[in-house]
Amino acid sequence: MFEINLFGWQINLHTYALCILLGIILAVVITSRRLTKRGAEPGIVLDIALWAVPLGIIGARLYHVLTHPGDYFYEGANIWNPFQPGAIWNIWEGGNAIFGSLLGGAVGVLIGCRLTGLRFWSFADALAPGLLVAQAVGRIGNWFNHELFGAPTDLPWGLEIESTNPAWPQGLEDGTLFHPTFLYELIWNLLGVAVIILLERRANLRWGKAFGVYLIWYGLGRSFFESIRVDPSEMFLGIRVNVWAAWAAVVIGIVLILVQRRRHPGLEPSVYVPGREWVRPDPEVDSDDTESDSDSLDDGVEGEPAEGATAATSPDRPASE
Repeated sequence: MFEINLFGWQINLHTYALCILLGIILAVVITSRRLTKRGAEPGIVLDIALWAVPLGIIGARLYHVLTHPGDYFYEGANIWNPFQPGAIWNIWEGGNAIFGSLLGGAVGVLIGCRLTGLRFWSFADALAPGLLVAQAVGRIGNWFNHELFGAPTDLPWGLEIESTNPAWPQGLEDGTLFHPTFLYELIWNLLGVAVIILLERRANLRWGKAFGVYLIWYGLGRSFFESIRVDPSEMFLGIRVNVWAAWAAVVIGIVLILVQRRRHPGLEPSVYVPGREWVRPDPEVDSDDTESDSDSLDDGVEGEPAEGATAATSPDRPASE
C-alpha cells in the first residue's frame, strides 16, 4: 500500500487496486482495437465501459459477500456503516469475486449495447481476450497481498508466506512453501488469449462463440486452481462454491457455442444491430476537388500518350484491372 498525503488528507493506494485498474485499462484498449477492426465506431467501447465497469465492481463485491456470509453477518457485526470496518460496502478492505464481476458486467454491457446499437454477442467476442488479460494482471495483486495461495508444496517455485498470515493453515511449520495458484491462473489466462486468437483464425468465432471459448477455458482452469487453494470458502456438497461456479461457466460456454452454431452458421454481417449501423463520416476535404503539386506533375503521364510515344499498355488490355 502506498500512503500519499494530499493537502492534509491521507490517501491509501492499494497495489491490488492498481493492478485491477491496469487490467481494466488493458481490457478496454484491446476490446476497442478489436471492435474497430470489425467496423465499430472508434472509442465506442468507452460508452459501454461506463456501465460495465461500475456494475462489474458491484457484482464482484455482492458475490463475495453472499458467498462469505460468515464474514459479514454475525451478531454484533457492522453490516451497513461504511465508516466502520467490516461493512459490506467496504470494498477497499478486500473481497471481490470474478464470477460476480462477470454477472454484473454482463448487465452493464447489455445496457451499453442497447444504448449504442452494438450487438451484445459481438461485444462479448471482442472482449474475451482482453478479459483474460485483465484477469491475469489482476492476479498479480494477489502476490502483493500474499493471499489466495494453494496447498503446501516442495516444488522449487513454491511460494514463501509468513506464518502470521491470517490464511496460514494451522499446524504447519515456519518456512513451509505453498502453490502460487494465482501465478498458475495468470499463466493459464494468457495461454487462453493465444487459444482464442488462434481459433478465431481457423474458425468462425462470432455470435458469442469466442466468449463461449473464454467461459470454457477459464472455467476449466479455475475449477482446478480453486480446488487446491487453502483460503476459507463456503462449501456446497463438500465442494467449494467457486468450483461449482467454474463448472457452471464451462457448461454455459458449451451450450452457448452449440446454440449459436445452430442459430447462426454464417458470418456475422455487422457488429451493429440492423438500423443502428455507424456510418463513417465523409472527409472534410474531397481529394478530387483539389490539385497538389504531384497531380500537376502527372499531367504529362496520365491521359493520351504524347505524339510519337509508345502506349504504356497493350491495346488488348485495359489500363487498370
